Amino acid sequence: MQNKNARESENAGEELKVAIEARGLTKQYGEFTAVNGLNLKVFDGEFFGLLGPNGAGKTTTVKMLTGLTKPTKGEALIMDANIMERPLDVKRVIGVVPEVSNIYVEMTAWENLLFAAELYDVSRGEAIERAKMLLEVFGLYERRNDKAANFSKGMRRRLAIAMALIHSPKVLFLDEPTSGLDVQSTRNIREVVRRLNRDGVTVFMTTHFIDEADNLCDRVGIINRGQLAALDTPERLKQMIGGKLSVEISLQPIPSLEELKEVSSDVTKTGDKFIVYTESPSTTLSELVKLANVKGWRIISVRTLTPSLEDVFVKLTGLTAVDVERLELIRPSGKGRSRE
Repeated sequence: MQNKNARESENAGEELKVAIEARGLTKQYGEFTAVNGLNLKVFDGEFFGLLGPNGAGKTTTVKMLTGLTKPTKGEALIMDANIMERPLDVKRVIGVVPEVSNIYVEMTAWENLLFAAELYDVSRGEAIERAKMLLEVFGLYERRNDKAANFSKGMRRRLAIAMALIHSPKVLFLDEPTSGLDVQSTRNIREVVRRLNRDGVTVFMTTHFIDEADNLCDRVGIINRGQLAALDTPERLKQMIGGKLSVEISLQPIPSLEELKEVSSDVTKTGDKFIVYTESPSTTLSELVKLANVKGWRIISVRTLTPSLEDVFVKLTGLTAVDVERLELIRPSGKGRSRE
């Protein structure tokens, strides 16, 4: 689903304002091409996700779009300003949260925020006000005088995002914002970013978490081997690949596969649930209810499933979510995570 601003502009027949644009962006390291001729537009107020496995070119793309890496070819524009020609203008309107937190661990949370504010020429009074607000939003205010060295990974990540927001940017870049975090930190970050986007901030997020992209983003680009393999809303991407529909059902007591094959021969069991593949979900659902009544089973839950964003990802990259998570954990030569 597109965000409110985009929908209203479309309905009014207006041309959407472009917040982020890549024109033929290419980055080569010797003979290796990390990003190859990327063309992309992200609209003002949009929540955009760049999805792909490690090594696909996500981080390199963000570095070029934010001026941290000079492209070999092509150009990057933020609010119509070329990042290489007008870097100061661009940096005033963007906030960047790199994959590896850029906080100063020897400083307190409060000191980190005020230092970031100085870098962006935020006045002292405004910096103090915004630092207090951001620390409260991210649940860090009670720890404001503690050194970041004593923070957990999730707390450091929340602090890094707060630092990126200290100057009220119009565009926020998040590179793998929830990678390796606990559930509570992940939920906190996602909710804050959702709120920012609802308030009009354009969000560009890279992730290898398929569910994260599906649940947060207005549009998703899937990048593979440095090239954009697909770009659309999550739902349209799912429709693109077609495939069978299915009905997922949980029953008590748990029946055998053979018993459910009275309804369909194409049935699989996943945990305590069964997935029945079908061309007609409504007919299959009706037959499952009848069978449950005959057998005396109690239906715990039931839902109709369509092809998922993971199915799209698998088709376009050849990697499953399990493969991606496995790649994320590979540590070359025991010296830390693989980098793009």
